Amino acid sequence: MFLPVYRAAANGLAPFSGLFLWRRGQKGKEDLARIGERRGFAELPRPEGRLAWLHGASVGEGLALLPLVERLTGKGFHVLVTTGTVTSARILGERLPQGATHQFSPLDAPPFITRFLDHWRPDLFILAESEIWPNTLCAVHARDIPITLVNARLSPRSFARWRRFPGFISALLGKIDLCLAQSQDDAARLLQLGAPRVDAIGNLKYDVEPPPADPARLVELSRQIGPRQIWIAASTHPGEEPLALQAHKALAQRFPGLLTVLVPRHPHRGAEIAAEAEAAGLEAALRSRGDPITRSTQVYIGDTIGEMGLFYRLSSVIFMGKSLAGHGGQNPIEPAKLGSAILHGPHIGNFIDVYDALDSQGGAVAVKDAEDLARQLQALFDDPVYLRRTAEASRRIVGELGGAADKIMLALEHYIAQMIVSEQ
Repeated sequence: MFLPVYRAAANGLAPFSGLFLWRRGQKGKEDLARIGERRGFAELPRPEGRLAWLHGASVGEGLALLPLVERLTGKGFHVLVTTGTVTSARILGERLPQGATHQFSPLDAPPFITRFLDHWRPDLFILAESEIWPNTLCAVHARDIPITLVNARLSPRSFARWRRFPGFISALLGKIDLCLAQSQDDAARLLQLGAPRVDAIGNLKYDVEPPPADPARLVELSRQIGPRQIWIAASTHPGEEPLALQAHKALAQRFPGLLTVLVPRHPHRGAEIAAEAEAAGLEAALRSRGDPITRSTQVYIGDTIGEMGLFYRLSSVIFMGKSLAGHGGQNPIEPAKLGSAILHGPHIGNFIDVYDALDSQGGAVAVKDAEDLARQLQALFDDPVYLRRTAEASRRIVGELGGAADKIMLALEHYIAQMIVSEQ
């Protein structure tokens, strides 16, 4: 009964979507120049030949799809990647290979989904992690387009919530031809909720290449930094920057030239963080403002979009945010692939398998507060052998855990073969 109710509600709200999207655009949450894409209007013509539609919610999910994009374009597919956030559109626009393009995902309302599908006519639909949108799934399924859920995950909390609506979730999952889960636990939960075909093949994010960095910018920043001790606090959330600043002040007594680089998850917070640093008596510089790193700079704030690869390459010691003051943690795979020692707080539920592997094999270290963070940073700075061993373990562990992309492509061979036969 929930499906028709949901469908009717989405149809009823569709006429008000323009105002809704405009208001979000005023807050920077939508690209006002591309709002039509959110209502199913295409900005580009559909290319000739087979087309695979890949969808991820935001930056992390979209980037995780890149290994599949590369493999599908290698098999002659045109690939359309959709996401729902402004930041993901900018980053994917820079990183998608030839033969792939990005559009914003349409809102989950029948008229918008119909318009989108009528234009793009995908031959294959691949969605990432937990992007289960009822109207989208129903519309794609009704057109006999194969649906695969990749990198599927379902937390215990989400599992408990969905169990309250067993008929609803079972009906939705029943429209997915194949669920390829990150772990055996995720697979078991999906099976219990009614997914018909499930397999656990690992985390696709292990196969994503590290983010690129402009060589000239890297050389220039490295020159400005010189031989100083440096560490990066990456993807920080509100409440974590003050802890990083406390750690800096404690460490600066032993390392007078210490440079702390803060890269907030949301770059618009740069000025706010700079004010916090100055209130703590520290000299701060803002990347977005073009401030250089001088000998007196103590805190450098990387408040830009698309430069995470640059910041990761500045130091071999990375603290991953949303783990001390936030909840769920941030993905440590990219800095680990670049050979960095990883530090993190206790709140890492969204990436527990990754951190368990890193922690248990010496590639990462957990900290509980600012004092503990400063203590672990000092241990790494004081012992180059320990730092090198931790960084090498980090790189090795994530390398050994890769391979999900090839397994997914193997699982898709059945559908690809059917397409080839139908074209002959």
